[in-house]
Amino acid sequence: MQTAPPRTTHRRTAGPAATAGRRHIAPLDGLRGAAVLGVLFFHAGHLGGGFLGVDLFFVLSGFLITGLLLKEAREGGGRIDLVAFWGRRARRLLPALAVMVAGTLLLVLAFGPPSLLRFALDDAPWVAANLTNWHFVNDQAGYWNGADTRVFGHLWSIAVEEQFYLLWPLVVGLLARGRGAHRRIAVVAGAGAVGSLVLMVILTTARGPGDTTRVYEGTDTRAFALLLGSLAATAPAARLFARAREAALAWTGAVLAVGIGVYWALADGQRTPSLFQGGLFLHSLAAALLIGALARAPHSPLGRALAVPVLRRTGELSYSLYLWHWPVFLLLDEERLGLSGWPRTFVLLAVSLLAAWLSKVLVEDPVRFRAGWARGRRGALALVAAFATLAALWAAIPEPRTGDGSVDVTRLMSVDG
Repeated sequence: MQTAPPRTTHRRTAGPAATAGRRHIAPLDGLRGAAVLGVLFFHAGHLGGGFLGVDLFFVLSGFLITGLLLKEAREGGGRIDLVAFWGRRARRLLPALAVMVAGTLLLVLAFGPPSLLRFALDDAPWVAANLTNWHFVNDQAGYWNGADTRVFGHLWSIAVEEQFYLLWPLVVGLLARGRGAHRRIAVVAGAGAVGSLVLMVILTTARGPGDTTRVYEGTDTRAFALLLGSLAATAPAARLFARAREAALAWTGAVLAVGIGVYWALADGQRTPSLFQGGLFLHSLAAALLIGALARAPHSPLGRALAVPVLRRTGELSYSLYLWHWPVFLLLDEERLGLSGWPRTFVLLAVSLLAAWLSKVLVEDPVRFRAGWARGRRGALALVAAFATLAALWAAIPEPRTGDGSVDVTRLMSVDG
């Protein structure tokens, strides 16, 4: 769930268009940390609207990725090396994902119930193909009432982001050549976001409030969050922020942050129908405005609060923390731990943070920064070999028997309605 901006200094940029792609913005690391903590506390049962941290991730990803693409187009005379971009994304995201999937399959085989292993084996190929969200939509595997039967249930959002990383650079690459590139990209991003909202409302109305799987996990109906973030990274949006004084941006950011926090405290998932009739869109719009304000005024009081080390370090771990937390939560249930409530939550957070730190130190950073073999043709071959090994592991694990002639209650529970 994470897009890492380039590490440079906090110097002022030459113009507003450079904000998203030319410098490291410390408060956005903290914002990413707040987003993943919201998701973790939601899954631990302490924050009803914490699932909205995923939407905040989407907006951040759209903003940062589009900023990087526009920076490359600006420096390359309108040209974007798509193969190199996809290679960087693959090095950033796929090794940690492959290790998490392999480790989770082995842990569920060793310690999990047969039903959890069966769903893990059913879902793993779709995780590897980055199509998990559409697999769940096809299975009507409800996010709200069936996720605790699927150890990879949280990876629908990773699939949405990966699909965005595949398709959006193609659009930016086509539009980035010639004069008015930022304006064209802004128009397409804005129009796409509105179209995505309209589709969500239409499908919600047609299917009724009892079935939100399609609209909540569909790439097309969630694209508005990514596209609003992309819109905020363009020069037309940046110029609007540049016209405001830093004091105004600071107040605006503070008001938006408070409003988002209140919404997280009040939202109640599927029991809040307005989420799917414009609420998610407004939340994403507020997040995009907040990110734009922080990018322009990173040293505001809110920016300094978000840049505190604990939030920044959590933000740097957020991708692996998101990957590992849900398997940890399911495997360390109340019965196994003998704990409930906040004591169990503290244990879950500690174990998830340890797994995320090990992933970053042993897998992510070496592959991204130090492994020469991870680039170019050798990198592609290594990636194919890694996923071939993952496929062999998946094939070697026997399908568990959940009872002949009986009904699998976990499958019934995982279907909406």
